[in-house]
Amino acid sequence: MVDKIIEKYKNYTPYINGWNNMKRAAVAVLLVDIEGDTKIVFQVRAFHMRSQPGDISFPGGKIEDNEDPKETVKREVCEELGLNKEDFEIVTDLDILVTHYGLIVHPFLGYIKNYNNISINKDEVDHIFLASINELIKVNPINDLSKINVERNKNFPYHLIKDGENYKFKEGLYKSLFYNYKNYTIWGMTALILENFLNYIKEEV
Repeated sequence: MVDKIIEKYKNYTPYINGWNNMKRAAVAVLLVDIEGDTKIVFQVRAFHMRSQPGDISFPGGKIEDNEDPKETVKREVCEELGLNKEDFEIVTDLDILVTHYGLIVHPFLGYIKNYNNISINKDEVDHIFLASINELIKVNPINDLSKINVERNKNFPYHLIKDGENYKFKEGLYKSLFYNYKNYTIWGMTALILENFLNYIKEEV
């Protein structure tokens, strides 16, 4: 039995526990050099969309069942920005983000080779804008910590745990960030991914 279990894990790639019961998405932090200044491409979601209309996001979307995250992000960049795969390069994975509501986000770092070839898909994107990395690093984002409350259902088996309903359950906090950049507010998952990226590179710029 031990040998069989060890053999089964021989080529195993660890991932996030419970991922197959969660939604997954992939996004791209896309860089572009404009007149000697490196900028990040952000998009404003179309205002007619059912999900998060008008929010600021990175290019990206849902990971389909037959895709790996990198395939997804390449497809979404092409669909949303109208680029061909030769117009941009995906360089590396960034840190995975897991939300409190069961979404796994795979961010990637990339750069655009042919910025003038962008032709946004108006069905999904209202417009795009560029934000200077040097300027974003100087922004002090608003940081709000919200308490996460778990509402257990009426059939929760308290009788199976010590102290029952008086058990001291752990509590959690959820961080919300808000980057005010010119006339835009970057917040939510996009802000969390942005902060993670900027914190990693800020000593290099």
